[in-house]
Amino acid sequence: MSLRLGDEAPNFQAKTTAGDIDFYEYLGNSWGILFSHPADYTPVCTTELGRTALLNEEFAKRNVKVLAVSVDALDSHFGWVKDINETQHCDVTFPIIADEDRKVATLYDMIHPNASATATVRSLFVIGPDKKIKLTITYPASTGRNFHEVLRVIESLQLTAQHSVATPANWEHGEDVIVVPAVSTEDAIKKFPKGVKVVKPYLRYTPQPNID
Repeated sequence: MSLRLGDEAPNFQAKTTAGDIDFYEYLGNSWGILFSHPADYTPVCTTELGRTALLNEEFAKRNVKVLAVSVDALDSHFGWVKDINETQHCDVTFPIIADEDRKVATLYDMIHPNASATATVRSLFVIGPDKKIKLTITYPASTGRNFHEVLRVIESLQLTAQHSVATPANWEHGEDVIVVPAVSTEDAIKKFPKGVKVVKPYLRYTPQPNID
């Protein structure tokens, strides 16, 4: 059965390029990203892992820990990391799981038989500090992820988890947000001192509340 938003992210133990880990222990109180790769030494995956490494500081600023999954062996991973660092001009320091028995891939429903019976699709899970699944994104093996979008949705998830707001289409950090319907306009005016712009009774904007 596939995992859905709000489900508890399954815990697991695995061998990785950073040593043996327990997933929950690795995450601690941080947000987490778990994302899969069809196989080692594949071109799109090489660029994705390189981009992830180059964004290390951006993930750290948002209290996000990253963990990748590939169904090849640990020795293969170590050789591939050297290639990634060389070709993408980066330093891959986050763990890459050696999922030879496809335990993690199966646990997180990363193998879609109609796409490939052996390789994972490009699944990405954002997991909150409460170990619940907050977001899933799935691409076919042929299409690389948009990491700008990954960072954008993490910012939205963290913002909306703390404040009674939602983010509109194409929202970027610093732009106005939407007051959720559960908050009355009267309460919203008290709750958001920066101001509330009422376009319709159900569509009310306020400046992003967690920045000065």
